[in-house]
Amino acid sequence: VQLQASGGGSVQAGGSLRLSCAVSARTFNDLIVAWFRQAPGKEREFVAALRWSGGGSFYADSVKGRFTISRDNAKKTGNLQMNNVKPEDTAVYYCATSYRLIAGLIHRKDRYPYWGQGTLVTVSS
Repeated sequence: VQLQASGGGSVQAGGSLRLSCAVSARTFNDLIVAWFRQAPGKEREFVAALRWSGGGSFYADSVKGRFTISRDNAKKTGNLQMNNVKPEDTAVYYCATSYRLIAGLIHRKDRYPYWGQGTLVTVSS
């Protein structure tokens, strides 16, 4: 599996940004695409995830109602639409993939063997 994240940049608080993750994989059956983020001096944390073949999407409480994860099956991209961003959303955002995770493990970064290179999002107040 190879992942290529893009779409980061600088935005003012209250604005929007869309991240994209190009996924190259032999199979998309049971694939899970997730976004994590890491702010300076902090641990990498879960943001959102979805099951590629359907079956729900998952969000961290801190982004629920503001961020939306989706996938474009034709383009083979996983996307994160970030609306009403806040300065505390500033971080390097990473896309990651795994296979066949139960809901209780989807937020666990140690369950994702494949990672993209990260894209920086900076939110100014």
